[in-house]
Amino acid sequence: MKKILQDLSFEQLNELVSGLGAKPFRAKQLAEGLKKGKKISEINIDPALKQALTAEYEDEPVRVEKVLRSADGSEKYLFRLADGNIIEGVLMKYKYGNTQCVSTQVGCRMGCKFCASTLGGLVRNLTSGEILSQVYVVNAMHQNGRERGVTNIVLMGSGEPLDNFCEVSAFLKNVTAEDGINISARNISLSTCGIVPKIYELADLGIPVNLTISLHQTTDEGRRRTMPVANKYTIAEILGACSYYFEKTGRRYIFEYSLIAGENADKKHAEELIALLKGRPCHVNLIRLNEVKERSLKAAADAQAYKFAAVLEKGGISATVRRSVGADIGGACGQLRAGYLAQDD
Repeated sequence: MKKILQDLSFEQLNELVSGLGAKPFRAKQLAEGLKKGKKISEINIDPALKQALTAEYEDEPVRVEKVLRSADGSEKYLFRLADGNIIEGVLMKYKYGNTQCVSTQVGCRMGCKFCASTLGGLVRNLTSGEILSQVYVVNAMHQNGRERGVTNIVLMGSGEPLDNFCEVSAFLKNVTAEDGINISARNISLSTCGIVPKIYELADLGIPVNLTISLHQTTDEGRRRTMPVANKYTIAEILGACSYYFEKTGRRYIFEYSLIAGENADKKHAEELIALLKGRPCHVNLIRLNEVKERSLKAAADAQAYKFAAVLEKGGISATVRRSVGADIGGACGQLRAGYLAQDD
């Protein structure tokens, strides 16, 4: 596989162009073309420069393979990478803007029992440019006179972002750069199952994104049943890392809690969650589980979700039941990719 031009910062792109003997304004032309989701071969630059670049860099590192559109307005994408691997993403449309969920890995090795992304294990990490290109190509589909492009990003698609820390860090620097697409760090959320050392590194990175922790249980024993990462990091260690993140960034953190029937969704669990989080600068996102056919876990009823939220609110914990999007198009992480790969087998 060739290198990915979208991996480069604008400064690095300038250096590359200069090194190839082209004038500096060509770097700006390249950057603008890439941001519009264009292939290198489609950008209006000097033919000799174009030839030199396509000899070394992938012409199209990420392309849209398939689009599914939900009745609720959300869109699910299958992306094909230059090496043939498949990843996926979602665009969710809200009144305040368009939120894109991006993948950071091909597959995932975390093994969470409620997630389809882990079914085939980890294939490989994405480069920062492959993560960024997902945003570029979706922006190109939506950013026009009638519609806004991507305004918010969640790193919550296939893969564990903190398991690909170096490339994700580079992506965050490039996507928030003034000479890039300049999306505010406050409009970016990173979801992790709780890789504690990397949460500390993320805090020290100096890019105050919204930290979201996939908690889903109130005890270490419960977490170990559904999340193998709990065998390495305890809830107490995760909470300590969250406190450090708040100290460094001033950003409150969010806990995701998928409500699983017969597992973690009764009043007792809500009260345990209150005891765990009381007094912390956090919010709880309650998720009505998107059931994965390869797994045995079942979603709690909607009424149960709202009762759970009411108990948390009464106990002083900020909580919302997350709006369910894309259920009719396989909206949960990994579902579309898993189904697509199964068809190929």
